[in-house]
Amino acid sequence: MGKADLHVHTSWGDGTASVDQIFERAVEAGLDVIAITDHDDLRAAYEALELAGNYPFEVIPGAEITTLQGHLLALFLERPIRMLRSLEWTIQAIHDQGGICIAPHPLSWLTRSLGERAIRRVQRSAHPEVYFDGIEVINPSLAGRVTAAKVNALNEAELHLPETGSSDAHHLLGVGAAFTEFEGRSAEDFRRSLKVGTTRADGNFTWQREMTGVMKARTAYRWRKYVLRRSA
Repeated sequence: MGKADLHVHTSWGDGTASVDQIFERAVEAGLDVIAITDHDDLRAAYEALELAGNYPFEVIPGAEITTLQGHLLALFLERPIRMLRSLEWTIQAIHDQGGICIAPHPLSWLTRSLGERAIRRVQRSAHPEVYFDGIEVINPSLAGRVTAAKVNALNEAELHLPETGSSDAHHLLGVGAAFTEFEGRSAEDFRRSLKVGTTRADGNFTWQREMTGVMKARTAYRWRKYVLRRSA
């Protein structure tokens, strides 16, 4: 079985570690696949693709897209996706370029997350390109922890979406704390496993001492994004 961490943030955004630091940690964690998914930004993903040949795992370029209804994890991206569009528009745009869509830390009130109403609306959609490819049932951040039991119960009882586990790491030690097991070892193997619903989420919750560094990084990121950019 392969092991993939599909939700990792870098210092290009609101994470605390650089791409090469994350890659060294990924080797220690025994990952076969890693996705770099900064918020609404592919720069770290592009850097990761350039460095990937030096490491014993494969890289999926991605981003955590901010939709009007909450965050959406987009994997296998080739081009940026516009933020602050409707969830349905965003899902279609991701699928149009051959990407896949995963609902990250769903139902959480501690960060911008897709609510039950939005998820059900997508599940009912008749549009052939508007659907979730998977749902993150293990996210070891505090945002993911508070709704983990509810998300698992909803998926098992009603949604029946392929499950993923991801670290949502904003701190180096978090990389690989949660992961997705899949048949095979490559990124394309993961994709096939997700499509047929044979993925399995696993991992542990992040310890609280990480959160100090994470909050400092997020404050610095928001300062750069919303204050310095406007004054430039």
